[in-house]
Amino acid sequence: MKAPNRYARIIEHIFGEKHAKGITQFEFSREDLRRVAKRLRIELPKNLGDLIYSLRYRESLPESIQQTAPSGQTWIIVPAGRSQYRFETTTVATIVPAAMLAETKIPDATPGIIAKYALSDEQALLAKLRYNRLIDVFTGVTCYSLQSHLRTSVVGLGQVETDEIYIGVDRRGAHYAFPVQAKGGRDRLSIVQIKQDFAVCQHKFKSLICRPLAAQFMRDEVIALFEFEQTESGIAVCAERHYRLVPPEKLTEDELSTYSQRPA
Repeated sequence: MKAPNRYARIIEHIFGEKHAKGITQFEFSREDLRRVAKRLRIELPKNLGDLIYSLRYRESLPESIQQTAPSGQTWIIVPAGRSQYRFETTTVATIVPAAMLAETKIPDATPGIIAKYALSDEQALLAKLRYNRLIDVFTGVTCYSLQSHLRTSVVGLGQVETDEIYIGVDRRGAHYAFPVQAKGGRDRLSIVQIKQDFAVCQHKFKSLICRPLAAQFMRDEVIALFEFEQTESGIAVCAERHYRLVPPEKLTEDELSTYSQRPA
């Protein structure tokens, strides 16, 4: 069995201190991270936020924690205010692209100089969304990028960040807010980010129709796009599409004919 890393050891210890049978949510603080690390003689990173980030988006929470969740649920860590966090249970923790969903080829309009100098997977993904108007294509709404990496404070959550905010208008004249979360490399999309984006919409864009989105690089740089809605049982994926950006000559007449027969 693989030995737990230092982040897992710290979070296991905090969970063991504060969890009791039957509890489905409880809070802990950044100070708890420091206190437990000192007790276990574990060196913390200079950026304490990396510990929480890693356990949300890169690594799974330890099995010793997950096995205490009610049947059909899993534990996640959500923000709960300034330097505060909350363990809570949910039915879905990470968003994974559907393996059997058909791809749609889109002529690649990314400027060559942008593709050449993109500095990270996330930035490359956001650039491809922007230059190829994939948010417009996916949502059916005319969209404009308002701001990248929007950071704001939300009551009950503390400081949160959205990778990009689009504002849209449809043919009726209705206005939309599209917060977009993007992940590339080995980072995973988390339901925590979508919860935060619904809160950001309520805080910053109350008069707009909120439609949170997420984007993920798949194999061979296929781009998966998701849209979410709030239901009685929690946040759910209401739409998913997979796009492959190709040179125009790689899009055949047969493929265009197939696309024209798909339901809208």
